[in-house]
Amino acid sequence: MPSDRIHRRRWWTLAVLSISLLVISLDNTILNVALPSIARDLGASASDLQWVVDAYMLVFAGLLLTAGSLGDRFGRRRALTAGLIVFGIGSVLAALSGDTAQLIASRALMGIGGALIMPSTLSILTAVFPADERQRAIGAWAAVAGLGIALGPIAGGWLVEHADWHWVFTVNVPIVVAALLLGRALVPESRDEHPDRADLPGAALSTAGLTALLWGLIEAPDRGWTDPAILAAFAAAAVVLGLFAAWELRTPSPMLDVRLFANRRFSAASVAIALAFFGLFGVLFFTSQYLQSVHGFGPLDAGVWMLPVAAGIAIGGPLSARITARLGAKLTVSGGLFVLASGLALYSTAAPGSGFALIGGAEAILGIGIGLAMTPATDSIMGTLPPARASVGSAMNDTLRQVGGALGVAVLGSLLSSHYRGGVADSVTGLHGQAGQVAQDSIAGASAVADRVGGAAGQALHHAADAAFVDGMQVAILVAAAVTAVGALIALALLPSRAADPAPAPADRPVPAARPGSELAAA
Repeated sequence: MPSDRIHRRRWWTLAVLSISLLVISLDNTILNVALPSIARDLGASASDLQWVVDAYMLVFAGLLLTAGSLGDRFGRRRALTAGLIVFGIGSVLAALSGDTAQLIASRALMGIGGALIMPSTLSILTAVFPADERQRAIGAWAAVAGLGIALGPIAGGWLVEHADWHWVFTVNVPIVVAALLLGRALVPESRDEHPDRADLPGAALSTAGLTALLWGLIEAPDRGWTDPAILAAFAAAAVVLGLFAAWELRTPSPMLDVRLFANRRFSAASVAIALAFFGLFGVLFFTSQYLQSVHGFGPLDAGVWMLPVAAGIAIGGPLSARITARLGAKLTVSGGLFVLASGLALYSTAAPGSGFALIGGAEAILGIGIGLAMTPATDSIMGTLPPARASVGSAMNDTLRQVGGALGVAVLGSLLSSHYRGGVADSVTGLHGQAGQVAQDSIAGASAVADRVGGAAGQALHHAADAAFVDGMQVAILVAAAVTAVGALIALALLPSRAADPAPAPADRPVPAARPGSELAAA
């Protein structure tokens, strides 16, 4: 495709890239509202629900850096097309799932598609827009991601309430089809003339290590924290992740240059992002269960009650630029994390009968804290690297969010599950057959058993399950607040107030040609 034609169509190209990104950003929030319905229909335990969420984030995070490298080498439009097809197939399989194992496997397949889509959209945008328009284009691209986060709970709630949970996956299909058809005509092919080698061993080691770690964290409440299989999983995670770090230090084209963490600005900003999303994703994971199973809301009402998070982000994001210009990144990032921790602390006081003033207020504070911290933290990561390695910083930022979120769902979900099981144990001792185990597995299971039992006994089980769930949720949220506060202290101690010039790439590492100047290949 001639370069002048590409230039004329660049805003249409951006529209297609934004549609492609929308399917990912929607998926991050639309599923949470459907979790209670999935638990009821498929008999999913608390650990099953954690895997439904984490299977996607784990595969996405493990493959993101490598997928970006493959797109640079073989063509970014090809990678985007492949990602959309894989994501669409995974969505159809998820919608057709008849048990949790099929759903978890389908979610992992969707993670592969998402890992191909995300870096391709930003790389193509960088290739087709001139430098003077690129910032505006990236702003529009990011706004679509925010729109997806805001629309997800509402769309998911409406679909579950008026159809069923299968439709939260089916809705992806028309978006994917539209992006594929429009992309064929409007998205030019581009590639890096001097791409890094794909670090497939690094991707395999990181994914295997994180899988072992998350498996141990998620399964520990069921098996016991001292169970030999759990201890073996933690030991395997430590060994494999250690091998991953050693490999990344030796390979000439690492997916993650671990030596970057020697830079205080890079490491402090990375920790800030990971811990912020640890708290946010972990809390959002069980917020919809709290609103639907404890408060008795329908899916749509639960989605509406989760909107203050998106509103807070919309407020905090623009404020962060002004505050950073005046106070510097150190105080803005650490202040944002302290705001996030205070919102979590307020949320930890929520009880079974808490109203929207408390819950909505806490959620808005969470969003403001995230909005304040994320922009200067991301800029700190990007500013650490020379321009030729900007795509590494972008992929690293996305990977940290996914890994932090996956660990948040695993750790906080397991804490809640452990406390819930202990809190409801006495109330299920008189139940016959598998009813007691079902009631202990999840609050959705307890509600179903209580409805079958009926009468005073059923009502007592409902109250016991609600109290046990809220007690566990309060403990988990307090842990999230503490972890976030630690991240704020790390940012305050280590993050420089003002940006320094980007450090040059290590002398013994070849630096690829700058990706913003990549040549456009013939379409």
